[in-house]
Amino acid sequence: MVFIAQLSRVVRWLALAMVLATISIVVLRYVFSAGAIPLQESVTYMHGILFLLGIPYGIQKNTHVRVDLIYSRLNKKQQDNIDLLGHLIFLIPIAGFILYTSVPYVLASWRVLEGSAEVGGIPAVFLLKTFIPIMAVLMLAQAIAEIGKIISRRKS
Repeated sequence: MVFIAQLSRVVRWLALAMVLATISIVVLRYVFSAGAIPLQESVTYMHGILFLLGIPYGIQKNTHVRVDLIYSRLNKKQQDNIDLLGHLIFLIPIAGFILYTSVPYVLASWRVLEGSAEVGGIPAVFLLKTFIPIMAVLMLAQAIAEIGKIISRRKS
């Protein structure tokens, strides 16, 4: 999906932002003896968003973790068969389960506008949690796109 590739181009900048924020936290703490709880929490938010929105991109680029003892030795048709089964048997059900179980969790967080447990922290935990079902939907969409690619290769 083009959308996931474009989203990854934006989201990957969070890695740099995390590094810069972490350097700022260290300088504030050890040079100026000052704390920065919102800045510290922002690193957690960026980390969560980076990984949650990066998962569908990993699926798209086939860079997700797998035990590759046999797969790399197989021909493309056999690899496609394994990928197709993996998407149908594992990826779609897991993404569906994450979506199904995360929606009530996120809605409960939105109901109370859940904020940080830290005094002075970011009052938007509910927004961060919202990325969980978003990730699941993007995983489902990418799984369907990958299945479509495999089916179209089989037809040609």
